[in-house]
Amino acid sequence: MVGPSSSHTAGACRIGWAARELLGGTPDHAQIGLHGSFFATGQGHGTDQAVVAGLLGFPPDDTRLKDSFQFATSSGLDFEIHEVDLGAEAHPNSVQIHLKRKDTEITIRAASIGGGSIRLEQIDRFAVEICGTLETLVFWHADAPGFLARITAVLACAELNVASIRTSRYERGEQALTVIEIDSTVPPEVITLFQHARAIQRLVRLPVLPGF
Repeated sequence: MVGPSSSHTAGACRIGWAARELLGGTPDHAQIGLHGSFFATGQGHGTDQAVVAGLLGFPPDDTRLKDSFQFATSSGLDFEIHEVDLGAEAHPNSVQIHLKRKDTEITIRAASIGGGSIRLEQIDRFAVEICGTLETLVFWHADAPGFLARITAVLACAELNVASIRTSRYERGEQALTVIEIDSTVPPEVITLFQHARAIQRLVRLPVLPGF
C-alpha cells in the first residue's frame, strides 16, 4: 500500500474504488462526507486523497495516490470533501459518498474496519453488508414475485456457487436491491442474460477489491 495507515489510507482507497465500480466508471461529480476519525485525522493520513484516488480507479498500492487531487482535475472529476455526522452508531472510520456520472447517480455509505478491510453498509439507502473479498452482483430491481428463484436458477445453470444473498426494500412490491456474493468469476454471458430480465432496472458486477 501507499500511505501511512491501512485503515485511513488503504481502506479509504478501496471504498472509493468500490464506489466507482458501483457507479460504472469515473464520476463527473463527487460529494465525499468524512465521519468521525476519518475527518478528524484524515488529512494527515491522506484519507481525502485516498478516497479520490479510489474514485479514479487507483488501487491502494498506486504511487499516484498522493497526487490524486491533481489527477482528478486532469480527469474532469469535480469533488467536494466535507465533514458529516453519521450518528453515534457509525464506525469512526466511515464515509458517505454521493456520485454522479452522466445520467447515473449513486450514494454509498461504508466503513474502513481495520487492516485495509472495508464494509459497504448502504447503497442508495438500502442496507447492505459487502466486504469485497468475493465477486458480487448488485441488482436494482422491482420487488416482483419469483425474482430470486429466477436469478438463482440462472446461477445454478452456470454452475456458480452462491456464498450469500441479501435483499433490501423500502416497501413490499416497490423497488428493491439484491446483493449476491459468488465464489468464482461470473461469465460475461450470464451478465448479458440478466440484463434482459424485465424486473432488473440496473445490474453491476463488483469485482474482488484490489489486494484481496
